[in-house]
Amino acid sequence: MARRKQYWLTKSEPDDYSIDDLERDGSIQWTGVRNYQARNFMRDEMKVGDLVLYYHSNAVPPGVVGIAEVCREATPDPTQFRRESRYFDPKSTKDEPRWVQVDLKFLEKFPGIVPLETLKGMPELDGMLVLKRGQRLSVQPVEPEHFRRIRTVGRSKKR
Repeated sequence: MARRKQYWLTKSEPDDYSIDDLERDGSIQWTGVRNYQARNFMRDEMKVGDLVLYYHSNAVPPGVVGIAEVCREATPDPTQFRRESRYFDPKSTKDEPRWVQVDLKFLEKFPGIVPLETLKGMPELDGMLVLKRGQRLSVQPVEPEHFRRIRTVGRSKKR
């Protein structure tokens, strides 16, 4: 039986790595995730071909700005081994790495941001993790119908 495509939301601060950076570079190794639940999603569930809502956090306003695709499944995150990296983990070893990365490739940038406040005002998105109070995961699953609705709204936004 064929695996069902899954949908995700990844958060990035636009000053750190924006949708424009992803568009310019084409793809990125999604490194630096240091939350065990987010790591487990990347390690165990994110597969090539899964689609990703790209979300700008710590932005004014925060919101979804485009779509990426998983183009490489989990591999050890090299930043965990680099002492000079802010993501260095002294307890992680090459034989037993703690942290993983996936590769994401750019698919599209929306003509305008879909702000968090707009998402909160859409009853059809009820239950979406990013809308829950205190939800800070940088990688989180998204229901297929939530993904499709946000993609439709994002594609129709005017700058």
